[in-house]
Amino acid sequence: MPPVKPMLAKSVARIPPGMQYEAKWDGFRAIVHRDGPEVVVGSRTGKPLTRYFPELVAALLDNLPERCVVDGEIVIAHGGRLDFDRLTERIHPAASRVAALAERTPAAFVAFDLLALGDEALLDTPLSERRAALEEALRASAPPVHLAPATTDAALAQEWFSAYEGAGLDGVVAKPLDLPYRPDARLMYKIKHEQTADVVVGGYRFHKSGPVVGSLLLGLYDARGVLQHVGVCAAFPMKRRAELVTELEPLRTDPDAPTGHPWAAWADESAHEGARLPGAPSRWSGKKDLSWVPLRPELVIEVGYDHMEGDRFRHTAQFKRPRPDRTPETCTYDQLEEVVRYDLNEVLGLTGT
Repeated sequence: MPPVKPMLAKSVARIPPGMQYEAKWDGFRAIVHRDGPEVVVGSRTGKPLTRYFPELVAALLDNLPERCVVDGEIVIAHGGRLDFDRLTERIHPAASRVAALAERTPAAFVAFDLLALGDEALLDTPLSERRAALEEALRASAPPVHLAPATTDAALAQEWFSAYEGAGLDGVVAKPLDLPYRPDARLMYKIKHEQTADVVVGGYRFHKSGPVVGSLLLGLYDARGVLQHVGVCAAFPMKRRAELVTELEPLRTDPDAPTGHPWAAWADESAHEGARLPGAPSRWSGKKDLSWVPLRPELVIEVGYDHMEGDRFRHTAQFKRPRPDRTPETCTYDQLEEVVRYDLNEVLGLTGT
């Protein structure tokens, strides 16, 4: 019964051998429950998406087995590429707006796992068997419901990784063939074209030129559930900086009484010893104004970064897109790649020393 949270993946640098490989779709992850005439489309957080994609409900009734639970991705294609921006437009409170967009930019569903069929739960069934059952269940399916391509050929997966980028896909997902389905556990592997992370916006600093946003302050939740400051995102055109002030206004908290904010103690130098907070004193900051505008930690965005330095982004992160399908508490450190150590001697060409 819904809700069911999807199984997740952690980032790795290379395609691992001996697994099943699929494209990484750039859309909304969705668990679809069908029981006869009833269809429930759940998001990765368990909240229903059904009302936002009415055109998919009819298609799922036409193409899925009468009783099943299917894991997949809701996507929208435009101009031969996946278009995430058009997908986010569908999350709208007005039913009339949703209906208009459903006709103008219809969505598709890409199925890549089968969690239940008829009276049988498949969570403990190995992936290889679930995949065979999914292929049989969707043997006669037609667009906009699609069976995700999959292969066990690592060389082909590498070709996909290079070629599919031009179609707007994120990379490749690798799944162990004997893997059972474990909701909300990071047991799969994703290989993306660059390092990205979904982060919480906890505040912003004004730009030196005036009352426009200079940088967004980014956070990730640690294993204790504490929001840690991990860096900033700053590369915005000046017009966009001004727009952000207005857009972020509803999230502002009282700067004179920010006791409810997870970074409220930032001005206390001793508080930085046990947590990562914005405005940490350093020899680089000098007398620079490190004050910032606190925001309720509710907004989630995706950023690109080159690498981590300890528990923070080494350089300024790059804004990628808003993530209305993510909730702040899901933005944790465990989504980041665990960097494999590398011998500096090899980097310097000092092998054998």
